[in-house]
Amino acid sequence: MSLLSELKPNKGSNYKAKRIGRGIGSGKGGTASKGHKGQKARKGGAVRRGFEGGQTPMARRLPKFGFTNGAFKTRYEVINLRDIEKWAEKMSVSELSPDALKKYGIISGNLLKILGDGEIKKGLTIKAHKFSKSAKDSIEKAGGKAEVI
Repeated sequence: MSLLSELKPNKGSNYKAKRIGRGIGSGKGGTASKGHKGQKARKGGAVRRGFEGGQTPMARRLPKFGFTNGAFKTRYEVINLRDIEKWAEKMSVSELSPDALKKYGIISGNLLKILGDGEIKKGLTIKAHKFSKSAKDSIEKAGGKAEVI
């Protein structure tokens, strides 16, 4: 059992911290290991969390409400009735679906929306994910069918 007066730290367990900025002879003088100039070299030069060097921060650039991420937006491939009329003549089909249009290389996406620009004369069964009101009316007026998938 050791006496209280004989207690001492283990060898190498305590050492004096290197004092920086105390002259050239100290080995850490001059710029005191902070490099040359710049904000971080100055007294009190620490920057707060989210600071972007004076540029308007991201938190202030983004809208605070009503933001919808465009990466997850539902995107439809749009085709007008006038185009369908042309393709129906060339392909000589009575039913048009996204799979058929994909097969012929007319569309590349998965979702299809039919718009009512133009006129359709042939009574076709058209299958799509969405129809505009005018497109649906024109298709039914020509004796065709507009089926929502």
